[in-house]
Amino acid sequence: MNRHLPLLAVLAASLAGCTGTPVKPVPEPVAVSAPVPPSAPPADAEPLTQDVAARKERFISDTAAKYGIPEDQLRATLAKAQYRQSIVNAMARPAESTRTWAQYRPIFLTDGRIAQGRGYLSDNRFEVNQVAERTGVPAEIILAIMGVETGWGGNMGSHNVLDALYTLAFHYPVIDGKVNEARIAFFTDELAQLFALAKEEGFDILTLKGSYAGAMGLGQFMPSSYRRYAVDGDGDGKRDLFGSKRDAFASIANYFIGHGWQPGNPVFVRANALPGAAPFKPENWEAKYSLAELAGKGYTPVGGAVDLPATLLTLDGAQGTEHWIGFKNFWVITRYNRSPMYAMAVWQLAQEIAQRPYAPVPAAAMPTPGGR
Repeated sequence: MNRHLPLLAVLAASLAGCTGTPVKPVPEPVAVSAPVPPSAPPADAEPLTQDVAARKERFISDTAAKYGIPEDQLRATLAKAQYRQSIVNAMARPAESTRTWAQYRPIFLTDGRIAQGRGYLSDNRFEVNQVAERTGVPAEIILAIMGVETGWGGNMGSHNVLDALYTLAFHYPVIDGKVNEARIAFFTDELAQLFALAKEEGFDILTLKGSYAGAMGLGQFMPSSYRRYAVDGDGDGKRDLFGSKRDAFASIANYFIGHGWQPGNPVFVRANALPGAAPFKPENWEAKYSLAELAGKGYTPVGGAVDLPATLLTLDGAQGTEHWIGFKNFWVITRYNRSPMYAMAVWQLAQEIAQRPYAPVPAAAMPTPGGR
């Protein structure tokens, strides 16, 4: 780091010479360095506190008891984990919270990605269709998850998973002055699950790579999901979500089945907002309204729909406001990522991969609340 040179002696001499009055020779002053501010801490300097130290010890004790891992082993591994400020920064501003649908959609639904997805389906049609026929989760949905998550393996994440989960377990960011205890508990559990996963699968915990949130593999499974939903799809006796496409296909489908995917039922249909309809935003994405209840709120499906429990999603699209009726399978996709825009991106990419139209209605043709 560059530092400013001491200036006090130079300034003193300059001021004396500007008085215009003879002065007695005086001993040359001793140059005194100005106080230099302390150097900024390294970007990844861990902000250690007594609370963090205490929580680490509780974590070690709890994880050892729960998963049968020696405390000394846990302590030694945690000592090698690195705090990452970039991970804190990324978690403080997720893409879904800062973008509209008009901005979010083009990230995932590009001509190149759609073409790549269609090619990937062509190359793996037999394997992924086997999984689809066995589970009822459409092949295009399985592949769309992989496309949105990793570009079909092109980017499975470069973050050290141990570092990511360590950082988020013990240093989850304070956002808008609020401490999110639920998220801290989530990442603390995921860190513990990572140790259990490494023990069960024989992974080297220090070398695993993934996302800044600690998700791994072709389908970006968190450690708890890897342990619970990953399956051996290729029959080699291992659950390899990093290198086996067949394991990834089967595991993604298993995740959806585990969260209640309804084979044969729709995900979304486009909706009209009737004149006079008031804005309606459900408190969550649970499909719990009948179509008649949604119609009573001023929203009806374009072209009709099966009368299943549903909810409403309103998005700020490139052509204006979009209204969509989402069903249970929409909610299931949000179990993979809680963002409704994520679920919409997965579904629309899936339709493009399968070359199946989803009948978007031009905004100009859609009635808006109050007839505006």
